[in-house]
Amino acid sequence: MATDLSSASTEVTAKAKPAGANDTKASRREVKVPKGTRDFDPLQMAIREKVFGIVTGVFKRHGGVALDTPVFELKETLMGKYGEDSKLIYDLADQGGELSSLRYDLTVPFARYLATKKLTSMRRYHIAKVYRRDNPARGRYREFYQCDFDIAGQYESMVPDFEILKVLAEILDKLNIGDYEVKLNHRRLLDGMLELCGVPAEKFRTICSAIDKLDKLAWEDVRKEMVLDKGLTEDVADKIGSLVKMRGKPMELLDELMKEDSPFCGNAASQQALAELKQLFTFMDVGKCINRFVFDLSLARGLDYYTGVIFEAVFTGTVKMGSIAAGGRYDDLVGMFSGVQVPSVGMSLGIERVFAIMEGQAGQLTVRKTQTQVLVLGIGKSLWNVAIGIASELWELEIATEFRCVAPGKIKKQLSDASEKDGIPWVVLVGQDELNQGIVKLRDMAAKQEEEVRRDNLAADLQSRICACAALKGLTI
Repeated sequence: MATDLSSASTEVTAKAKPAGANDTKASRREVKVPKGTRDFDPLQMAIREKVFGIVTGVFKRHGGVALDTPVFELKETLMGKYGEDSKLIYDLADQGGELSSLRYDLTVPFARYLATKKLTSMRRYHIAKVYRRDNPARGRYREFYQCDFDIAGQYESMVPDFEILKVLAEILDKLNIGDYEVKLNHRRLLDGMLELCGVPAEKFRTICSAIDKLDKLAWEDVRKEMVLDKGLTEDVADKIGSLVKMRGKPMELLDELMKEDSPFCGNAASQQALAELKQLFTFMDVGKCINRFVFDLSLARGLDYYTGVIFEAVFTGTVKMGSIAAGGRYDDLVGMFSGVQVPSVGMSLGIERVFAIMEGQAGQLTVRKTQTQVLVLGIGKSLWNVAIGIASELWELEIATEFRCVAPGKIKKQLSDASEKDGIPWVVLVGQDELNQGIVKLRDMAAKQEEEVRRDNLAADLQSRICACAALKGLTI
């Protein structure tokens, strides 16, 4: 289904009535955001900024450089890369002979960028919105952010794969959202399994899409899809079922699969995949992150562009939530655009589900809606110039400051709001009597203490106090 944004806008303009026109029907119409989208209030935005800061910090620590690409791509760029999920791509109306679509993810645009610029190596991170014509559910939207980190270029086998997994584990640990596990598999091992079970090569991708549903559906439902919808015999489906149920600690399951009596023993693709996984697990063990991972043969990742290691992180806490991160190796994707193979591996954090988890924990988080450090309160409506003057001095020192003037009878309400609603640590109280004496009153909101400070020394005094507080316990968002 094409989404014609420009014509929709024209239609709204044409039907608009002059201000003040009487339209009873329109006045009763519910005002809401489109299905699968949402607004974000200041507390939610504070949580988002905190999360983005943590994620970006990890990306930069691993050498990532920022990149941005257009929110829409040529339709031909996106098609044929997502398997059965291609039906979820948002198409735009023809604009001057170019068929375009909203980006479905950040990986294909990155591969297109490498091909366009003729680059053969890059460590990039990209935090931006993507769009999918999906059925909205908890933590699942049609417009949402993804946070991607990718390593493209020639490296020693499994070295970048390890670092991508390490980046993912670092982020999920630092976000402190609760227990999680990362399921891991190898696309060539999966292909080898399908070959051993008797699946025709031309059905590999569509059967992978069915297997990928095992995190949402029971095996009986997936088996039915394989047999009735995708044409496998019951015997072949049952062989697949006996293998996809295998999961366990990485090294332990790997040892089982590499034994001489393993069904994978005589399959070349499987043997290569197992050798790569052995090297990867060794790196992960040395890198102290292997305990977060589960080797799971049911993990398929339905996207067509994966060629090697694939993984998916799931939250295992009390909140029921689907995948919170995923990724894998995609060595052929850049070559689809340029003809030049650029080996690549990457991860994508499904940040909306992380937000949903954190918003559910908002009462347990120390999160401030505002960054304000100082509130300047002029006591009396005639003190605007004084309040503005003090605020300007603090802004010059890069101290986050708000100012206002209030009647004497409203000071208590302002102090209560500053402390309980906004978490502002310092309040400057200035009245005409204090000004006549060359002083102001400075209140420490946490300690609930108030003292007099010389007006001409206020800015320097506050800067010193804020720096000392930051050195002791760090600034809280």
